[in-house]
Amino acid sequence: MANTTAVPRTHLNLAPRASAVKAVDDSLKMKHLQLVLKPSAQRQAALEKLITSQHDPHSPSYRKWLTPQQYGESFGVADADIATVSAWLEAQGFTVNTVYPNKTQIDFSGTAGRVRHAFATHEMVYTINGEKHLSNDSDIRIPVALQSVVAGVMGLNDFHPRPMHTKPQLARWNASKQRFMQTPASTAKSSKAKTPLSAFDKKLAQATDTPDAVNFTNGARGLVPGDLATMYGVDKIRKNGITGKGVKIAVVDSYDMVPADWSNFVQNFHLDSYGGTFTQINPAPPSGVNNCLDPDAVAGYTQDDGYDDGETLLDAEYAAAIAPGATIQAAICSSYDADFNATTDNFFGGVFIAASNLINGASRPDIISASYGFGEGATDAASKQAIDAMWAQADAEGISVFVSTGDSGSNPDFNGSVIYGNSYDGTSAVDANSFATSPHVTAVGGTDTADVLDGTSGQYFKVAKDLTKGSALSYVPEIPWNESCGNEVAAKSEGYNSNVKFCKDLFKFDTKGLYATSEAGSGGPSSIDRKPAWQSLVFNAAKDQTRDLPDVSLFAGSYGGYTYVVTCTSAYPCTPDFSGSTTLSGGTSLSSPMFAGMQALIDQKMDNSGQTLQQGNAAPTLYALAAKEFGGPTGTAPGTLAACNADNGATGTGACVFHNVTRGSISTNCYEESSGEGTLTNNCYFLADLSNYSINTIFGPIPIGAVQMGLTSTLTSPTGLNAKNEAFTARPGWSFASGLGSVNAGNLVKAWVAYAKSGK
Repeated sequence: MANTTAVPRTHLNLAPRASAVKAVDDSLKMKHLQLVLKPSAQRQAALEKLITSQHDPHSPSYRKWLTPQQYGESFGVADADIATVSAWLEAQGFTVNTVYPNKTQIDFSGTAGRVRHAFATHEMVYTINGEKHLSNDSDIRIPVALQSVVAGVMGLNDFHPRPMHTKPQLARWNASKQRFMQTPASTAKSSKAKTPLSAFDKKLAQATDTPDAVNFTNGARGLVPGDLATMYGVDKIRKNGITGKGVKIAVVDSYDMVPADWSNFVQNFHLDSYGGTFTQINPAPPSGVNNCLDPDAVAGYTQDDGYDDGETLLDAEYAAAIAPGATIQAAICSSYDADFNATTDNFFGGVFIAASNLINGASRPDIISASYGFGEGATDAASKQAIDAMWAQADAEGISVFVSTGDSGSNPDFNGSVIYGNSYDGTSAVDANSFATSPHVTAVGGTDTADVLDGTSGQYFKVAKDLTKGSALSYVPEIPWNESCGNEVAAKSEGYNSNVKFCKDLFKFDTKGLYATSEAGSGGPSSIDRKPAWQSLVFNAAKDQTRDLPDVSLFAGSYGGYTYVVTCTSAYPCTPDFSGSTTLSGGTSLSSPMFAGMQALIDQKMDNSGQTLQQGNAAPTLYALAAKEFGGPTGTAPGTLAACNADNGATGTGACVFHNVTRGSISTNCYEESSGEGTLTNNCYFLADLSNYSINTIFGPIPIGAVQMGLTSTLTSPTGLNAKNEAFTARPGWSFASGLGSVNAGNLVKAWVAYAKSGK
């Protein structure tokens, strides 16, 4: 192409890790691509300055939010440039579907042949770890005249995000044992159960290819809304009428749930009297061709068919568990049809479309929760810019956005499996969720209750469980959620002085790696976004220049798969006596909507106090409040840092806003082939050589053969592992393992309102 220029990082470097490559047919339809526009540097700087002032209680712009149209006029691309770009797309044979009011994105459609001709790149099919993926094979090229306003095209690859929830478990309540007992996998209508990790369980030593044999050996605990309300101080302010009333929470997803399940959930757990409502919507763009399709409709289903998406269901139910008076919307835009053909060709699929359409619409939510993610290393530059721009717009409009950090420790790409550097994102076992690293969202990680490993459950839970009202007695000490042998608290409970020794002994029993896992709350530094000023305000803030995850954490899962939350599904509805089978779930997909519910409590209290209901990004205020308890980045930490340690449980933390998590880590298993394709997995400390190892994919197990198994590290080539180089260790103040920790919602609401009034 004459007079064109390449746009850097607009393709993924998959070729070294892919096989069976072939070009797609030129006639392949590419639906609802997003042309990402690039405002001037001056406009971007002005936007950041405005957002900073919108969060400053001393500024005249404090909480003076914008409309989508105001945002576009002040911070988007000029109308003349949009007209030029649109005319060029149409001249290349594309259909321009929608120009968004933010003036930073254009929705358009065409074919793979049109993409090849216009952008000088070929759409190819790659096979990676048994999965087929579509991606362009080179950076796109655009006319030189457009390079100042075009950042790239979103949708030239199909690496859609993954939901951040654990695989649902199916169990039956056993009243005599006061526990849930797993339903055998052969009869359950649920996915394969995760396995606990206990190096000394006799059945583990006997296990060969059936790790499910030891799952739920001693039963499982299912937390219910009443438990979480007690643990996080929600119950006390609920008694005062703070329930999220008048606040709209949107959970963005790409698959439907059965709305009656939400009603079953709130009725069974006595939340229906608070007046909250639930709707499931397919938000269309403000104008032009509709790019948001109903997943059930495109797949040929109806709600009567009873097909639930576990992600959507978990999001909607547990946002209501914390804020039962709120208006809950499940905003759904389909990513695929019944034949798994894409209904929208943009990275992050229907989740991005749903969020973008909401943020640019006339009836916007006050809060958004997004429980999806993929690593920055697997996200092309145009998609990352579009994601960050979308969240910045939401912040400027006053929308509070919460995003799950991930469910696989130091790299969010591996939910349900083991971190493997020779995969989508290059060679590193350390990455951060590209959906969460924007400085305009609050990133929510995951914790585990420590009572089981500490042997103190009797101190924090009633012996006789009440599964409709809850049995928690108070706040329960927390540690980072980590299901691997990298969990130091678990290692100590097994009699080891280090997780390294624990893992080495585990793999003496488990020579096939059946119990290896990377299931854990995710955290890590961004490789793209810079650290916002507010993230440097607290004690032990990372000494780097990058946006770091997470900001806060809430319960997500447990070591050994022992503790989950109860969900109500179409296949297995909840009943007061729990006589039937029950679905248990978890993950940071649980943490994010729960924190969104807490934000709804704040919003209602602010509104009741005569202040602005919408709060924008929560993180700047959260860090300002944390600095008061933890201390600043320099000087001596105040006594409240120790007083607010999560290990204190309910004793001494009653006045704290934050529960500072200081024990454990999210260092999990990682592996690299001893023979075969690939490059060495960076940031992995190898502990054992295993034989006959296989990985699970959506197509089933794929034999790998011999591997080196280890634990993730912050060092590229570690020669040892300790608290200083694990990826990552909890510590006093802020940490990559759990951010600022969890919160007492009642104290947070009071502190937030006081800060908004005084700026202190």
